[in-house]
Amino acid sequence: MICGVSGLTLTDREIGFFKDCRPAGFILFARNCANANQIKILVSSFLETVGHDALILIDQEGGRVQRLVPPEWPQYPPGQVFGALYDRDREAGLEAVWLAANLIGRDLAELGINMDCLPVLDLMSAEGHAVIGDRAFHEDPKIVSELALRACDGLLVAGVLPVIKHIPGHGRASADSHKELPVVDALRPELEMSDFIPFQKLAHMPAAMTAHVVYSKLDETRPATVSPAIIREVIRGHIGFNGLLMSDDVSMNALEGTIAERTAALIEAGCDVALHCNGIMDEMIQVAGNVPVLADQALARFEKALAMRRKPVPGRQSDTMDRLLALIA
Repeated sequence: MICGVSGLTLTDREIGFFKDCRPAGFILFARNCANANQIKILVSSFLETVGHDALILIDQEGGRVQRLVPPEWPQYPPGQVFGALYDRDREAGLEAVWLAANLIGRDLAELGINMDCLPVLDLMSAEGHAVIGDRAFHEDPKIVSELALRACDGLLVAGVLPVIKHIPGHGRASADSHKELPVVDALRPELEMSDFIPFQKLAHMPAAMTAHVVYSKLDETRPATVSPAIIREVIRGHIGFNGLLMSDDVSMNALEGTIAERTAALIEAGCDVALHCNGIMDEMIQVAGNVPVLADQALARFEKALAMRRKPVPGRQSDTMDRLLALIA
């Protein structure tokens, strides 16, 4: 499992819980981020508590989804900005998205954060809910693939692992999966010629996050996160993703049942890791009680992801930021 924590420091109860269940990682939110020194101490405390190499995640996309914010960190643009720039000047778009991801990666690496839930591979869609909106690069899967590949490279060069999301594609969904269950009725051939393509092109990346979305022509009732058919036949099969597969947050309202039931269902469906974000201890206990110790194949994917890390490049470079600002001006 990957856990959230409640505040700026670990509580005594969290320390005891993490020592006992030894999660694969933890994820930071705005409630956990006051300043650079505090974050470094929190990350160190978590690693010392679990006693093993772990994934330290954050959602640092830019735009609306950015946990580290000004004035201590720059405000980065959302994905749509890079897609629009690509339309005007392909090379400028590709350079800009690499620079932004690399700068974000440098910010994170300096804090001890080794994984970013970026890039968003969901297609921009007129029918889609605004929860994705300008977080998407473009409506063209080829352009999304190109930009996402460059974003991943920018992160990796900085020593941070990317998480591609939301596999197999959230862009068409007309509801916010944080609040309710979205349903996509597109036929499989249509999805294969559009939404699935960016995930195929980036199937070699270390980690992916599932979509809490029902694709009714693939599985009538179950969202991808808890659908054995979608995970086996589409994500692992057609798309060919063989990295670490984590769920989106199990506490989101798109999923039915108790936290325990949701967790058991996603593991049974084929997710390697359950993601739980809100830091509520009673819920984390339910998650921990329904996830096994990483099985051999899942453990191999976890270790493979960790092995893809490169040596971090510390600090932002002012000339890199200046170049990015000039490109997106």
